[in-house]
Amino acid sequence: MVDVAIVDYGMGNLRSVEQALRHVAPEADVVVTDDASVIEQAGRVVFPGQGAMPDCMRELDARGLRSAVIQAAKNKPFLGICIGLQMLFEHSAEGDVAGLGVLRGQVLRFAANMQDARGNKLKVPHMGWNQVHHATDHPLWDGIAQDARFYFVHSYYVKPQDETLIQAISDYPQSFVCAVAQENLFAVQFHPEKSQAAGLKLLQNFVQWNP
Repeated sequence: MVDVAIVDYGMGNLRSVEQALRHVAPEADVVVTDDASVIEQAGRVVFPGQGAMPDCMRELDARGLRSAVIQAAKNKPFLGICIGLQMLFEHSAEGDVAGLGVLRGQVLRFAANMQDARGNKLKVPHMGWNQVHHATDHPLWDGIAQDARFYFVHSYYVKPQDETLIQAISDYPQSFVCAVAQENLFAVQFHPEKSQAAGLKLLQNFVQWNP
């Protein structure tokens, strides 16, 4: 049995996630896999992703990984990253496509005409470093300062139906949800593997987490 399975459905820079996990957990058996049986048997699962939601859903199904991901999200320590967060919800405005429905809620697009406090036009996608404000205490925030900066690249954000899922918020310019959790599941909009010390600490916390 592998310790950490990183789900490979053909979307996203999986090597940077793999390298970050190997850095924080050198003793762990970390594998990148598109094999449903490996995902089902792994001790914990990381579900990353980049790109457009319709493409991600199509590729996940094309590889026969839907059931394995849903079961992992319900039954073992599970970390969703970026699109891997958005795919857990019921529906995305990106391509008007259904998600996996593990969590109730929607994925919405940032408005096209947003401005910062000085009246400067804000670009979509939201790209770069932004503060993350913890909404609750959670083991994955251990050792990470309140309002630490993480790296984001996204045009869409999640709106959970159940506000008790919310673990962190960020601002662009209005508040949006950037981390959620439910029992054994934790998922983030930002890229911990690209977020230097704070991101590595979150990944280390995940590898050590026993929900």
